[in-house]
Amino acid sequence: MAHDFDFVVIGSGFGGSVAACRLAEKGYSVAVVEMGKRWTAKDFPKTTWRLRRWIWRPGLRLFGFYNMRPFKHVMILCGNAVGGGSITYANTMLSPPDVVWGEGSWKGLAPWRDEMPAHYATARRMLGVTENRILGDADRMLKQIADDQGVGDTFYKTDVAVYFGEGPGREHADPYFGGAGPPRKGCIGCGGCMVGCRFEAKNTLDKNYLYLAEQRGAQVLAETRVVDLRPLGAADGSDGYALRTERSTAWFAKRPRTITAQHVVVAASALGTMDLLLRMKEKGALPALSPRLGDDVRTNSESILGVRFPGRRFDMSQGIAIGSGIHIDRFTHIEATRYSRGSDVLGLIATMLVNGRGWRRILAWMWGALRHPIRFFRAGWPFGFARQTLILLVMQTIDATLRFRLARRWFWPFRRNLATEGQRIPTNIPAANAFAERAAQKFGGIAITSTSEILFDLPMTAHCIGGCVMGADAERGVIDAQHRVFNYRNLYVVDGSAVGANLGVNPSLTICALAERAMTFIPNKDGTVTAA
Repeated sequence: MAHDFDFVVIGSGFGGSVAACRLAEKGYSVAVVEMGKRWTAKDFPKTTWRLRRWIWRPGLRLFGFYNMRPFKHVMILCGNAVGGGSITYANTMLSPPDVVWGEGSWKGLAPWRDEMPAHYATARRMLGVTENRILGDADRMLKQIADDQGVGDTFYKTDVAVYFGEGPGREHADPYFGGAGPPRKGCIGCGGCMVGCRFEAKNTLDKNYLYLAEQRGAQVLAETRVVDLRPLGAADGSDGYALRTERSTAWFAKRPRTITAQHVVVAASALGTMDLLLRMKEKGALPALSPRLGDDVRTNSESILGVRFPGRRFDMSQGIAIGSGIHIDRFTHIEATRYSRGSDVLGLIATMLVNGRGWRRILAWMWGALRHPIRFFRAGWPFGFARQTLILLVMQTIDATLRFRLARRWFWPFRRNLATEGQRIPTNIPAANAFAERAAQKFGGIAITSTSEILFDLPMTAHCIGGCVMGADAERGVIDAQHRVFNYRNLYVVDGSAVGANLGVNPSLTICALAERAMTFIPNKDGTVTAA
């Protein structure tokens, strides 16, 4: 049976770009279907107030690259662009502790501790990972607070996918791939990594894996959404698949198209992959998918706190988006996080930190507003937020999972959409709250959190993983240890949804390393096998 492509990769993030690059190297014809737009340095907004170029909400004619998706149990922050979440993430590249390979659904499926170091090393080389060289006020303040609270010895500079080169703004011919990649410029430490790097210093996927994939013939179909995926011929996918697509940025002229491929790699991020596969299972296109689809979704048990320093004595916006971190106990890890100066939109959801849960926390918050109105007002005043605020990204290794299913939401009963089930993830982390409050009291700031945590017990996370986890069989997972979907042939899941345990750190490097490993199991098109 003739197909349009050997492989279609759905999504161009940390799993999809790796897959596209390695498959193109192996001689296959590859198409990458990406819902978001393609961005260049000159296209990125200067601040987050340029909502139309920052927020991704095509139904509202907002065509940016940053998405905030609220669910009952969590607010998920994610990226939509050619290059996936790498366009808007904070560059941080950390390896999880070895203990994660002996936990969760992937436990015992492979000799992970022996295999993964080599794949992490490859991913680090491809992404240009290096230790952060620019420490700003936020990093120095985090170190000072950590010293004051007795954990200063845990302070570290983050490993980041950033080019520092020979100095800020200095251009250099491709420093990574022997001239095969694009030129880079030295990082200037503007703090704008999560608003899109306008200075060619951030090693986003469109500058390495995806760039090289296109050089080798892969086609990237931007602004394209997959709305249907079903086998051609044999029901198990052995004859290949048909994908129906449409224009993701159009209201009316959606330009429907059908693409055929012998193999499909689903790499649409945890949310996108779950949404697509759950819909295909529900409508009977892929009825044999595991009943575990949508289970074991994790968020790194996160909370976003901060300390705001009103006035002009600090500029917390200068540096790398996440330039440093500390450990305040064996379970709790905090990173100093920043946005570029003037990118103050997230200040709209900032408020004064109070402790407690449920109604007690809301009442404590209201009482705090009455007792300290000026402090309350300053905590939630958006303008100057990026410059004045040490944002504390809190992550814990304590495991907690959610389930995602398709359901009708009360506010939109016309269509079944992704919805969460399960016990709530704690938004009140006492150790982290105490850390922020002591820091504010000692150094003259205001401890803050988000209004979503106070009013709705709703944590925010940029690290949604799981939902299509590995397992020993279809009763315990959606895919096997080689990322092959159970009960189907030629169908793979290679993205964060495959992660089978709580990593406790930013997951981007792990997703890349897992994708590198997954591609070693696919032979070259000519039938030969390339050594891992």
